[in-house]
Amino acid sequence: MKYTKTKAVLNQLVADLSQMSMIIHQTHWYMRGPNFLKLHPLMDEFMEEIDSQLDVISERLIALDGSPYSTLKEIAENTKIQDWPGEWDKTTPERLAHLVDGYRYLEDLYQHGIEVSDVEKDFSTQDIFIGLKTAIEKKIWMIQAELGSAPEIDE
Repeated sequence: MKYTKTKAVLNQLVADLSQMSMIIHQTHWYMRGPNFLKLHPLMDEFMEEIDSQLDVISERLIALDGSPYSTLKEIAENTKIQDWPGEWDKTTPERLAHLVDGYRYLEDLYQHGIEVSDVEKDFSTQDIFIGLKTAIEKKIWMIQAELGSAPEIDE
């Protein structure tokens, strides 16, 4: 069986991208205050991008004869991205910082995937990981800028 470790990273991404989509959706629903009119529709774009990544990752896993997680139970049991209860006690900046935490985790997971796929010589998957990591880094920069902070990607 080829690409065992790469497939494990792909499936971890299936769980984590699914979770991240829900966290973005929660941010979208529970947002209030300044910049609402700008940020609320932007969350739709963020969800679309994460859902697109999820589709690419899942299809690559299937192409490698893997089986992506496909139930809420599997996703909940395997994600490593922390969620919050749906409550109104968080500010929009707190919610955006929570998104940054999730994106930083994904950035690290994509980097791990780049390294694993390099060892296993699965350069097609590595190319996917590189492109999606770049998109995640851009998202971190954009949210950090909204929060008045530097991207801090190189730390």
